[in-house]
Amino acid sequence: MTHDRIQPAAYVPDPEAGPLFVPYHGLAFPSAWREPLLRLYRHGKPDKSEGRHQQVPVSRLNRLIAAVAPDLISVASKAPLDDGRPWLYTTAPYPASVMKTFLHAWLRDMQPAPEAHSLVKETAQALDIDSLKWELFSVNLLEQELSEGGRTALPAPHLFRLLPETLAARIAQHPPYEHCGKKLEFRQVAGVPGDNGATLVSWPPLKYPDRGKTWRYSAYLRVSLRTVPFDPVPRVHLSTGISRWVREKVWLPFRSSASVYLLADESMLADAPAPTRFAVASLTWRPETGPQWKQGGPEGMLRRISVEEDFPRPERLVKEPEHWLNQPDGITAAVLHHTRMGAHGVGAGLMPTERRRLTEWAAEALQPDFMPVGELRRSTYLRKHDPLPRLEEKLSERKSKKADKDATEEERGEIERQNAEIAAYNAKVGEQNAVIEQRNGDRRRELLAGVMGSELSVLALHQTDTMRGLLLVKAEAYLGLAPFRTQSGPGTWAWEAPELTLRMHIFPLGRLGAPLGNGTVPRRGAEWDAVVAGRRREVAAFLTARVKETGRAPQLVFVELEDWRKKQVGKKTPPPTTDPKSAIRLGCADAGLVSQFLGLPDDVAAPGKDTSAHRAKAAWADGIRQLGVRVTRPHSVPSGMIPEQLNQLAFWLVKRRVSGHNPHAQFTPIAVLLRPGQQQVMGRSPQTGGWVPYPELLKGLVGQVRGDDLKYRDQQERLTAIFVRQILGSFRGEPTLVLTHAQNIRERWPSLQNGKVRPDTVQFGGDSPKRLASLGKKLRLVRVADAARDETAQWWSPVNRKRNGITEELAGFAQGLWLPHNAEPGGRIFYSVGEKPGTNTLHRELSKLTEHRDANGKSLLRPSASASQPDLLEVALVGLQENDRPEPWAMFVHQQRITDDYTDPLALPLVLHLARLTRDYAEPYEAPEAPGEAQQSADEGEQLAFDFGIEDSDGE
Repeated sequence: MTHDRIQPAAYVPDPEAGPLFVPYHGLAFPSAWREPLLRLYRHGKPDKSEGRHQQVPVSRLNRLIAAVAPDLISVASKAPLDDGRPWLYTTAPYPASVMKTFLHAWLRDMQPAPEAHSLVKETAQALDIDSLKWELFSVNLLEQELSEGGRTALPAPHLFRLLPETLAARIAQHPPYEHCGKKLEFRQVAGVPGDNGATLVSWPPLKYPDRGKTWRYSAYLRVSLRTVPFDPVPRVHLSTGISRWVREKVWLPFRSSASVYLLADESMLADAPAPTRFAVASLTWRPETGPQWKQGGPEGMLRRISVEEDFPRPERLVKEPEHWLNQPDGITAAVLHHTRMGAHGVGAGLMPTERRRLTEWAAEALQPDFMPVGELRRSTYLRKHDPLPRLEEKLSERKSKKADKDATEEERGEIERQNAEIAAYNAKVGEQNAVIEQRNGDRRRELLAGVMGSELSVLALHQTDTMRGLLLVKAEAYLGLAPFRTQSGPGTWAWEAPELTLRMHIFPLGRLGAPLGNGTVPRRGAEWDAVVAGRRREVAAFLTARVKETGRAPQLVFVELEDWRKKQVGKKTPPPTTDPKSAIRLGCADAGLVSQFLGLPDDVAAPGKDTSAHRAKAAWADGIRQLGVRVTRPHSVPSGMIPEQLNQLAFWLVKRRVSGHNPHAQFTPIAVLLRPGQQQVMGRSPQTGGWVPYPELLKGLVGQVRGDDLKYRDQQERLTAIFVRQILGSFRGEPTLVLTHAQNIRERWPSLQNGKVRPDTVQFGGDSPKRLASLGKKLRLVRVADAARDETAQWWSPVNRKRNGITEELAGFAQGLWLPHNAEPGGRIFYSVGEKPGTNTLHRELSKLTEHRDANGKSLLRPSASASQPDLLEVALVGLQENDRPEPWAMFVHQQRITDDYTDPLALPLVLHLARLTRDYAEPYEAPEAPGEAQQSADEGEQLAFDFGIEDSDGE
């Protein structure tokens, strides 16, 4: 059941509360420190890069402080050396001796080589660290300006850290959360600039006993400061969820790390106060040393400040993480579980009723300074918000009934009679659904033939007979081929339908799927490059030979490959440098094929838990998508509101960062095009020279390496501007809707940032802003933003129920297109909400944190359940033409998320969805948006070097 109300978990300043000033002690870097610090930081770097190093990064120092002095709040990841702005804040001054220790460790960390020791010592003397003094400030937590042209709220940069931390402290001091007699208390967690707001966790952890194991978990609350384009009022988002703690041996990702929350009875530093918050440290693993504290590795800062011995010994914490949850020896250590570590007995996420209950409790601590933002209003432009179907929907079967344990024989007999009727009804439904599925398969086959022609050849490389069989079965079901089979193996299967002949050639994957390294672990760099190149050649040669054998030119290959993250060698997971997937993808591209990977069959005994058949069907849908076939539904927006011959054009930045095993970065802007009346999806990049079929775009992205000419931010911005401007110019006379994704592209298209966006205006690189109409009077520009980094708020649909004369405040789901509560005619901001995922069949009142009972008194406490909820997708109509009505365009964008070949609505409109999927070809993975770039905070983009491998003044 869906509802007609949505309440975002967002809060705005209450105008009746007045100003909000809070006393803080601040510590700033003296301006006289600028030259000595820059000289130290630039030492050993190429002379040609000196102009790019104008700031000194303090992010490693911030992480050290988060590990040993969690009550200090850092608001900058670059040392502000010119304007006297505080870098650190605290409610009470920290001892000067402690700060001196931190700073000396930081200076040494900047230049750890022995030959730089004298320069470090010289710098320390020049800085006169003893002269640092804490100053008392009265901080205006509502300080802001408005953006030029867009009238968007621009909070003061330091508030993106300081306001959430202040409000989190209020929540921590609030009376405990209580429901059904169970109380939860929350503690703050230390953070660093670039973190997604301020975090609290419930402590002590909750326990969930299951089959002889006791799993531990906590609720988390996250407070973040956010803005909305064209809105002059900032907002605070409250996000809730589940933090799960590792109970068995810790699996540490190769050359990556795991977060550890630390809480000590006393400070680890002499003269420092006992912490009130959890400190956060990183536990990492390296082949040469084994597990170690990331901040305390060779020549690490923990060692320099003499606190490493106070930390739990890494080798013991890795083996016995559960032991440290009980505060032995005066210190608690909780290792945060990550999905890469395998299964956990507690499921992720909260259901809407419990989310509402917890969020509204936390919001009480924000009063009287903040109040809830108004409920979203459902769009009334159309009665039904879904597009028109192109494929037929299957009929629903009825569920059989179960008799109660104490049912009488007569009652049991009646239920058996009803179940017989249900079974007969379901049998008829099954027959009708088979007919519907055949018609849908015929339609998919027609669309495929319209793009690929009358013949399609496919290869499949399998590791198990089970998945091999499922691929064949799902080919017939998905494309309606069962009546047309003409050849049944063993190596070749064929179907000859009137409009399409499909041949599928099947071979064992064999040693091509073996781990890289031939029993050894390749090292990152040249060694890994060499083994990847070798496997790449083997795969390409194998596929080329098979093509010659079959006499066909296949376009698609399915590869069944065991997930290296799930493979166990003894008790260890092999490092990612042994994963052959990247090399196989490269070899497939060299042979001219797009590749669709799927894992081995599920190894589960419980009925209904095996997803293998579903994954085989999804592999066919995704494989056909990679061939550039679009299966869209006609929109239902009334004629005249949307041009009939409308192009849909999406821009995306494909970014691959340097990882633990891959030393090669990538930066490639791409575009994806859906033309009216053309089933073939088209793509373009700077390397293609023009529009090419979508599979050609994908294959062209494989193995690309970013050159030195794209190493720096300004170079990447310049390429993005040239690419976008050139493509838009070619659509000047055609009705075209341009779609962009905020978190992906605004890093390199800055005029799409919240604080710089202007209505009906575009700007490229260093050009002056210009009217959108100057590029063409048939062009529209839309920017969507999803919930990544809490950009859009969590939400619930309020539902009230009366029981025993008492009104209960519950929550459910909603879907469709929504407007802000205060939207005016012509407003540019809308919210698209997809239908609840089909996999989420949980009761809306299910709870994980406390006991809760339904209207019949039945317990709904289910810690093991995994809860999911659709995100709010913010739709900002950045550029429209004169006389355009915004709401029809927003409805059109919303409807592009709903396609016939996906069970659930897409996370993004289809053309953006296809653009984002190009990241699968940027092996090993695409880089996320850099911390601090989600909003215009003090640290926008200042972690780019860490996240993208860009060696400029924006990183370390």
